[in-house]
Amino acid sequence: MMDFLAGHFDLIRGLHIIFVMAWIAGMLILPRLFIYHMKAEPGSEMDATFKLAELRTLRIIINPAMILALLMGLLLAMIDTQRLGPDFYLKPWALTKIAALLFLFGWHGFVSKARRQFAAGTNTRSEKFWRMTNELPFLAAIVIVLSVTTKFLGH
Repeated sequence: MMDFLAGHFDLIRGLHIIFVMAWIAGMLILPRLFIYHMKAEPGSEMDATFKLAELRTLRIIINPAMILALLMGLLLAMIDTQRLGPDFYLKPWALTKIAALLFLFGWHGFVSKARRQFAAGTNTRSEKFWRMTNELPFLAAIVIVLSVTTKFLGH
């Protein structure tokens, strides 16, 4: 099995990158939908449209992309553990990636909960909050990409 995975490392890595891009894109779109949703009259057709768009963004884009990115990432980790040994997880670049990933999983849960609050009409966050936090997934992605690609120049 490991030989098969190692033989398809580039394909798995490519799929991982594609699914991460979709996951991050969805997490950038959802808060933007929240911002526009806040301007809709509760109970209006526009309110219903935003609730549906938010639900579909989460269920059709964000959740599947996260699951597939995680699956491909775990396969890559298995290959790297075999190739590099388990201590590669303790390298500063890997710990940085893990920390940023934990943030992304937490943010995913946070916006999922927020989507449920918008659907129930119980949102407590301001438009300013969503505008200020909208780019957080992108910043985490920058940290991840730079930590992995440069390995902090510690080749």
